[in-house]
Amino acid sequence: MLRLTLLPVLLGLLIPLSVQAADGDQNAWTEPPAGDADYALQGEYLGSIVDDHCCCRPVGIQVVALGDAQFQAVEYLGGLPGYGWPTDGERLKFQGTREGDTLTLTGESQQITIQNGHSIIRRIGDYERVIGNASFVERESGTMRACPPCNAIVLFDGSNTDKLKDGQIVDGLLKEGFETKDAYGDFRLHLEFRLPYMPKARGQGRANSGVYLQSRYEVQILDSFGLDGEFNECGSLYREKKPDLNMCLPPLVWQTYDIWFRQARFDAEGNKIQDAHLTAWLNGVPVQDDIDLPTPTGGGKRVGEKPFPLPTKFQNHNNPVRFRNMWIVSYDEPVTTDAGQKVAQR
Repeated sequence: MLRLTLLPVLLGLLIPLSVQAADGDQNAWTEPPAGDADYALQGEYLGSIVDDHCCCRPVGIQVVALGDAQFQAVEYLGGLPGYGWPTDGERLKFQGTREGDTLTLTGESQQITIQNGHSIIRRIGDYERVIGNASFVERESGTMRACPPCNAIVLFDGSNTDKLKDGQIVDGLLKEGFETKDAYGDFRLHLEFRLPYMPKARGQGRANSGVYLQSRYEVQILDSFGLDGEFNECGSLYREKKPDLNMCLPPLVWQTYDIWFRQARFDAEGNKIQDAHLTAWLNGVPVQDDIDLPTPTGGGKRVGEKPFPLPTKFQNHNNPVRFRNMWIVSYDEPVTTDAGQKVAQR
C-alpha cells in the first residue's frame, strides 16, 4: 500500500531554498531547511546485503537526525517496515556523526557510510569487508490524495473550515488544535498530516499531536520515525496499545491515517453492552487491526463513555503539525454541536 521512488541523485539538489521555522521555534521547521546537511541525510534507504549465510537479501535503513551532526539509525534485514521487513525480523541499531557531507554510523558488528544518497555497509571486526549497499528512497502512502466518496462530508479541502471549530488555515494547510463542529457515531475518517522537522526534540516533544475520536480515544500522532513503535508513539492507541508495526515516515513527508470507528453500544438504561471498535491504517498499512476499545484513552478518560457521540478533536501540543485532505463518512446521522452539548449536559 506504499508507493516507492528510488532517488539515485544528490540529496542536496532536493532541498528547496526556502525555510520556515514555525511558531517562533527555531528548532521546528514546517518546510525543508535550506542548507541543513543533517536533513539531507535523514530518511530511508533500500538495497541489498550479504547475510551471515552468504545469501543476498534486501535491506532497509532508516536514518534519524538528532541535531548538531548527530544521528541514529536502524537497519532492517528483509526490507523496510511495510515493504518487505517481517514484523518479527532482525533490527540492528546504529549511532553516528556527520563530517561534512559524509555520515558514518557504527553498530555492534557493522558500519554504514552514507554520502550523496548512497550507503556502503561494511562488516567490522575480524575479516572486515563490504557486505552491501543501499540508496535513498521516498515512499508515499497508497491512500495519499484519496478522493472523498460521494457520501462523504469534506472536513477540509484547503478552501474553508466551515465544518470545524477553531480551524485555522496557514499557507493553505490546516493548523493543529481544532475539532469537528458535529459529532459522529460510527464513521470512516481519512486525513493527511505532515510532521515538522524537530531534530533536537526528543520523545513526546517531537512533533506531537493526536486524533481524539469522539474526544475519547486517542490515535497518536508523533515523529516516531526510526523508533521501536511503543504504546505512546505514532500509530498507537495512546498508552493502551502499541502499533502492530511502526509505519511512521520521516518528518516533512506527507502521511495518511485511515480510521474505521464504531462507537460503544448502550442499552435503554444507559449501561454499556458493547465496546467501541477500531481499525486504523497508518500510511496504508494496518497498525490497529479490528480491536475493541474497552475504555477511553489518555485525556479521553476525563470525558468518559456515554451513550452519545462527541466531536472528534485534533490535539494542539504546541508542535506545528499540519493537515490536509480530511473527510469523513458518517454511518448514522451526525449530531450538531449545539445538540451534542445539550445531550452532554443531561
